[in-house]
Amino acid sequence: MKLISFAIPSYNSQDYLSHCVDTLLSGGEDVEILIINDGSKDNTAAIADEYAAKYPTIVRAIHKENGGHGSGVNRGREEATGLYYKVVDSDDWVGEEALKTLLDTIRKHMAENRLPDLYITNYVYEHVYDNTQFVRSWGRQFPVNSFCTWADAGNFYGPQVLLMHSLMYKTELLRKSGTILPEHTFYVDNYYAYKPLPLMQTIFYLDVNLYHYFIGRDDQSVNIRNFVKRYDQQLRVMRYMVDAYSYAEIDKMEKPLKKYMLHCLSAIMMNTMMFCCSGGSEPERIAAHEELWQHIRNNDPKLYDHLAHRAMPAMLKWMPWKMRGKCMLVGYKLLCRFVKLG
Repeated sequence: MKLISFAIPSYNSQDYLSHCVDTLLSGGEDVEILIINDGSKDNTAAIADEYAAKYPTIVRAIHKENGGHGSGVNRGREEATGLYYKVVDSDDWVGEEALKTLLDTIRKHMAENRLPDLYITNYVYEHVYDNTQFVRSWGRQFPVNSFCTWADAGNFYGPQVLLMHSLMYKTELLRKSGTILPEHTFYVDNYYAYKPLPLMQTIFYLDVNLYHYFIGRDDQSVNIRNFVKRYDQQLRVMRYMVDAYSYAEIDKMEKPLKKYMLHCLSAIMMNTMMFCCSGGSEPERIAAHEELWQHIRNNDPKLYDHLAHRAMPAMLKWMPWKMRGKCMLVGYKLLCRFVKLG
């Protein structure tokens, strides 16, 4: 059995795909690498086929019509044969020593007949153009290099949320969660890092810098100019998240998990408000934003009450639109300066 299935959703990735795949190949026969060619128009398909021919027991090239990043993640989950499933974007890479440590850890846990539902590892923002880094570790939230459950989880503050880059789900549980990402949509990683969590009862936080996230290209989704234009896609993802679990369902979860799930919704709603408010005062932008709030209010009044009155969005929801946008844009720029988002 392959220990890890790595899915690489790839669209027009000819300039960086090889670097990503080469780092994953350091895992040898313990890993499966699924290159999901998402209807690319450059040489991505040929590069994928070359790797599959050269490493037939490790690499599989999967070609499909363009459906966006979420479609690639969905297809990889369907095709995966590994015990665990992890997504690596085609312009990112993994630390080879960290991958070796992770595989050694999985083998050790298999020998002990004690495999967790979820492995959490660190990720690194690699701001390549000025050679700086920001490491997101989780030592304050989870016991280091230890098994734990949600009962052992610490507090998350402000914008701190678990991202796709840190998560490696047990494949069978990910499938059981019914997490299907929307197609032709950016920012689906927010939903991917939220919906499966209640099924992940046992956790192991391995304190290694596994995932390296390339930062600095103008076309990246975290670039301010891009997320302002794509506000409608963030709204779509936010709706998926608030519809995933009702407040009543969250309220029945173990207290630390309940606390995190509500914190995560709150933090992503703040992002969603920023996407909308920071782009100006166009009537359609304001209407789409208000429509989301009305959707929550109509479908889950208790969740609306929490987000609108008792969580982070309450700090800004009642401000005038333009003032709200200015405050959130300043906050985001400060965050970017701190973590080197662009």
